[in-house]
Amino acid sequence: MKNILTIHNLTKTYIRYNKKVDALKSISLTIKQGEIFCLLGVNGAGKTTLSSILATLHPATSGDILYNDRSIYQDLYTYRRALGFCPQQQNLDEYLTVKQNLIFAGRYFLMTKSAIEAKVGLLMEELELEKYTDSHIDTLSGGNKQRTLIARALVHDPKIVILDEPTVGLDPDIRRKLWDLIKQLQMNGVTIIITTHYLDEAEYLSDRVCILHQGKIVLIESVIKLKQQRAGKKLEEIFLDLMKEQDE
Repeated sequence: MKNILTIHNLTKTYIRYNKKVDALKSISLTIKQGEIFCLLGVNGAGKTTLSSILATLHPATSGDILYNDRSIYQDLYTYRRALGFCPQQQNLDEYLTVKQNLIFAGRYFLMTKSAIEAKVGLLMEELELEKYTDSHIDTLSGGNKQRTLIARALVHDPKIVILDEPTVGLDPDIRRKLWDLIKQLQMNGVTIIITTHYLDEAEYLSDRVCILHQGKIVLIESVIKLKQQRAGKKLEEIFLDLMKEQDE
């Protein structure tokens, strides 16, 4: 598989209370077309910062991101059209219904009316949102808001999808259905980047995991190889061992 994203020496520095804080420290990695790539780490590790920079919500302090071997900063328009993003914090329009939020997303990406109707209908069926078609966002449960966010990220058939904690607040059955949807997206050639605290989710879904700690990469490896290297332990046990090793 060819590299769809290449990240070169990415650094993000904030100033908090007149003190410099390095959220990311010269991160370099590649993400392959059609793979599921999971970002893992404890709170403050830098995974949400990295995903938000990849989503072009925040600029990097230094470094570069290449999409198909070209800097995204040379052509943000093309990159953003190829990108679907589901944020950790809900930002749906509460004055619109579920369906209207999804239609608006399609119009934002200049889809035709017929293409929007077809895609919105399919997504609402797959994510079991049909009975909430005309419900306003502020009447939904947290889980249903999350499903609407995920549907919105997929309306325009993006080539890369970034999911920041996508299954928080979802019932176990809906969570499993979302996993199936993610696997189906991968079969269709979509590249998926996931940040998650759920290690069982990362173990089930990911081709490779990237473990971050204090803004640095600890390792990037496939779950299969990690388990082989660590005597068949589950990913959760491996992760806890690695975090303990980092703090020693």
